Amino acid sequence: MATKLSLQNLEKIGGTMAVPSYSRDALSPGILHIGIGNFHRAHQATYLDQLFSKGIGQDWAIIGAGVLKGDCTARNVLQKQDWLTTIVEREANSSRAHVIGSMIDYIDPADPQAIIAGLVDPRTRIVSLTITEGGYFLDANDNFDAHHPAVVADAENPGSPKTVFGLIIAGLRKRRDAGTPPFTVMCCDNIPHNGNVTRSTLCSLAAMSDQAMADWIAENVAFPNSMVDRITPATSDRERAVCREEFGIDDSWPVFCEEFTQWVMEDHFPIGRPPLEQVGVQFVEDVTPFELMKLRVLNGGHAIIAYCAGLLDIQFVHEAMAHPVIGAYLRKIEETEIVPQVPPVPDTDASNYFDLIERRFSNPKIADTVRRLCFDGYNRQPKFVVPVLRDALRSGGKFDGLALECALWCRYCYGVTESGAEIAPNDPHWDRLVSLSRKAKNDPTEWLTLEDVYGDVAANPEFRNRFSNWLDMLWQQGTEETMGTYLSGE
Repeated sequence: MATKLSLQNLEKIGGTMAVPSYSRDALSPGILHIGIGNFHRAHQATYLDQLFSKGIGQDWAIIGAGVLKGDCTARNVLQKQDWLTTIVEREANSSRAHVIGSMIDYIDPADPQAIIAGLVDPRTRIVSLTITEGGYFLDANDNFDAHHPAVVADAENPGSPKTVFGLIIAGLRKRRDAGTPPFTVMCCDNIPHNGNVTRSTLCSLAAMSDQAMADWIAENVAFPNSMVDRITPATSDRERAVCREEFGIDDSWPVFCEEFTQWVMEDHFPIGRPPLEQVGVQFVEDVTPFELMKLRVLNGGHAIIAYCAGLLDIQFVHEAMAHPVIGAYLRKIEETEIVPQVPPVPDTDASNYFDLIERRFSNPKIADTVRRLCFDGYNRQPKFVVPVLRDALRSGGKFDGLALECALWCRYCYGVTESGAEIAPNDPHWDRLVSLSRKAKNDPTEWLTLEDVYGDVAANPEFRNRFSNWLDMLWQQGTEETMGTYLSGE
């Protein structure tokens, strides 16, 4: 019989695995985190749990927050288990679980004024974010989209904000007016220059209703850039069953992840930070080289294998990596098109880094799904693929495989795999993407009207030609044969 995860049962659970060695009563809040999901709990929350277990930094516990409907469900699930989470780390030849307790409360997402109160609390010295790549209101050229309906609504009603950024502005305004030093805003999403992007979005939204407030934020609030990395799939009934059957814990929302984890961050925290360097976080003057390497090699690599695997009805990422054509396709693009567009990284060889990524993708225990990698291409392609394309086109580098990746995404968005199976909607913009994909079957350039994805790359004649040729070939010859043509260099 599995033991229900709760504070009351921690002693019993601790007989079989690691549980928090610190008293939860000894913790006090220092971080308000918006976007409590699997990655946050496997990454930031786990680093803090390790720190607290050393008896260090226990005034930096996490208070959760969120603004989406799904956040209400997340809060309800975690509340029933006293904000505890089981972290299960799985590799090919090992699997271990431990319980973390670094989050001590979660503000009701249905109460935005309570979130603002949490932001105003002087104990809140860091506000951290994992709100996905699409949560920053950016267009295809990474500029702030002032016409987004949610942005317009917050600009018109700054006292009753609905977005993450509107809430942060409201909290900062109250702190400014009270003479309380501003918190640091720490972005933990996979976006190039994520701190700079967060500053730009926050200041741009503030300027729509209060230029003085925007200027104050720009002058007084810190936004350190960071690079975060840990492969963390979504939780399904499969993971819940493994947690019960292999580890004896009844956790309604366990997190499964790989053992590997990395966090590189700029050290810019004017009113303090937890000493995370004591648990492996790397603090650097400039995170840019690290983030570009990760976003292009790892996140770009995910995009490369995602859509071809989806079209071939492959369910898991490790199965895609075992497919001889997909694995060879990934390696060729990485070696000839992506790695050459990665600037030098201190003490790191980008080719060796890809070898590590290839092993991580091949982990059979992590059970990361192809569908997860395919999700939200509308927001992920402009962050992970298009910038590499743009740099290659400007420098005269190779880009043929990346053009094929774009064609595979288009073909995937047709909504039917090669076997004829229907692809369930897998993007917030799914209806628009399906419509364009079906038009592109006869005229590939219709897909390139996605200027909000491709920006100036869409107008490049070399790219347009290669993309069109690949998409025509996918429809005429199928996925494997088309990829084989790319691999043969024909």
